[in-house]
Amino acid sequence: MVRRLRTITRRAHDESGQALVEAALAIPVLLVLVFGVVAAGRATEAKIAVQAAARESSRALAVAPSEEQGITDALTAGENVAAGYGLDGNGLTIELDSGGFSRGGTVTSEVRYSVSLSDLPLLSFVAVDVGASHSERIDIYRSREVDAQ
Repeated sequence: MVRRLRTITRRAHDESGQALVEAALAIPVLLVLVFGVVAAGRATEAKIAVQAAARESSRALAVAPSEEQGITDALTAGENVAAGYGLDGNGLTIELDSGGFSRGGTVTSEVRYSVSLSDLPLLSFVAVDVGASHSERIDIYRSREVDAQ
């Protein structure tokens, strides 16, 4: 009876396999945490890129000699900045408001981008949309092309 009791108590204090169980519980939590940090980093990087694209596109529109030329320059500037930051042109949207393009007026650029996380395990079904808007004042002393009348 004593020998049987010793065997039972030895088995109760045996810790073989404990590390495996702890790892099985901890690894999924750590993976979700790591992939979440990577996703947050990608969204933050895209937000910075979108803000820069909005700023540059509204600036290009504000300093242009005409509204038509400004819209073309603003779209090109916004796309170039976004490409410089590594954003895919398919998920990028640039909307411009020239506000009548008069001296002292305000032009606005709104840029949106959809960040795909499809290459991250556990987050493949998530897409994060980021956007930014920037307004720029047209200088009241800046010369403009004279419209043909």
